[in-house]
Amino acid sequence: RGFDRRERGGSSDVVILYGWHPVTLALANPNRLIRKLFATENAAHRLTEEKIPTSVAPEIVRADVIAKRLSADAVHQGLLAEVDPLDAPDIDTLEADGIVLVLDQITDPHNVGAILRTAAAFGVKAIVTTARHSPEVTGVLAKAASGALEYVPFVTVQNLARALNELKDLGFLTVGLDSEGAENLATVKMRNPLALVLGAEGKGLRQLTRDTCDVVARLDMPGEIKSLNVSNAAALALYLGANRLGLVD
Repeated sequence: RGFDRRERGGSSDVVILYGWHPVTLALANPNRLIRKLFATENAAHRLTEEKIPTSVAPEIVRADVIAKRLSADAVHQGLLAEVDPLDAPDIDTLEADGIVLVLDQITDPHNVGAILRTAAAFGVKAIVTTARHSPEVTGVLAKAASGALEYVPFVTVQNLARALNELKDLGFLTVGLDSEGAENLATVKMRNPLALVLGAEGKGLRQLTRDTCDVVARLDMPGEIKSLNVSNAAALALYLGANRLGLVD
């Protein structure tokens, strides 16, 4: 039962990863300490076949043994690992280059995982999130991120407005995304380095976050439904930002 509590975010000293991509990319990450690895016979055979490096020998178990340690809807693909969390950089150590994403109290792990996956695809340098009102790094988030957890560092801060000011001091242009934004994001003069700030669905950006951003912009949509899921909005904003900064062809 202690394992279950850790998976649900009750402990900060162990992260439970499950599923092929989250586990195999963690295994391949030299900065990730693997404590235990559990695999079905088929998954263990595939690890060998695909020459996936394993720092610890997998313990062969039945699929239902893994399933019992996870929520009913978890798709584990025969792999589960107990790992240490990755070291999180301090905000003042971030390189003033490229794009950073800032999440203002986005709490859903599926949304944050999807944002993380998109962030990895666009080469985002870090994701900044608050210590409170944000999801813990669990298997659910890692599964939604499809392994991107190994590529994009999380920076956790106590005060988001202060963090935005620190990013400004490093030279970042801070652009908040909000449906009531004064400017259309497509016409904002974005520059390198860039911090894109996203708020929770429904609530949007908090007032202090809005006030601290250099620019607050909206995504204008041509259809009848004007708002997007926050992970889709992140993807669109990242494409516009990366394109403006010359990071994509």
